[in-house]
Amino acid sequence: MKSLALALAMAVLATGAFAKDKPVTQDNTLTPAEKAAGWKLLFDGKSTAGWRGFKTPAPDAGWKAAEGALSPDPKTSKDLVTKDQFENFELSFDWKISPKGNSGVMFHVIPVGEETYESGPEYQILDNAHGEPPPEQAAGLFALYPPSKDMTRPVGQFNHARIVVDHGKVQHWLNGMKVAEYVIGSPEFKAKVAASKFKRWPQFATGKTGAIALQNHGDEVWFKNIKIKVLK
Repeated sequence: MKSLALALAMAVLATGAFAKDKPVTQDNTLTPAEKAAGWKLLFDGKSTAGWRGFKTPAPDAGWKAAEGALSPDPKTSKDLVTKDQFENFELSFDWKISPKGNSGVMFHVIPVGEETYESGPEYQILDNAHGEPPPEQAAGLFALYPPSKDMTRPVGQFNHARIVVDHGKVQHWLNGMKVAEYVIGSPEFKAKVAASKFKRWPQFATGKTGAIALQNHGDEVWFKNIKIKVLK
């Protein structure tokens, strides 16, 4: 029995030592492996550097970086848009929404129209308790492709999202599961657009490249660990 107890104690000590030595990834940073793979941070955890307003050179003053997360003033903020343009990429980010809140992340946003969603397809961010129909639920392509499964975590917790855009083929991921995929410009895609409100905006989903936008939809929302890898 003594030898068994000793062995268990040594195992616990070894586990503790390993945990102490194991590197902990901090928010809004890149690991050496990510750097080697070509990932780039879009949010430094402290500022809106690298971002601007939609069709304006400076970011909206309502957006703030606090406690390592980027968030808008729900009452006043305009959408926040990257200064850089991206064509084919993998975007990774964490998001948290307020109770019954609504927001989104758009890509291939071009400076045409009055709002970012008039050109950029939208990865929906939502507290699904809001009661929206499936095509408007979290992680789907807003109003066009519903998520295959509700993978959201409870409100108040951060969710991990990925958007992969590869020569028109798009995947939406949420908390480790692929929940939507589509091909921009395909007959199916065009038919869905023609049957939606997006038919009002001929520029919708026409940008081969464009900015990434964070939406203020009038509800509190937080973003962190926003990083991107350009695909060839």
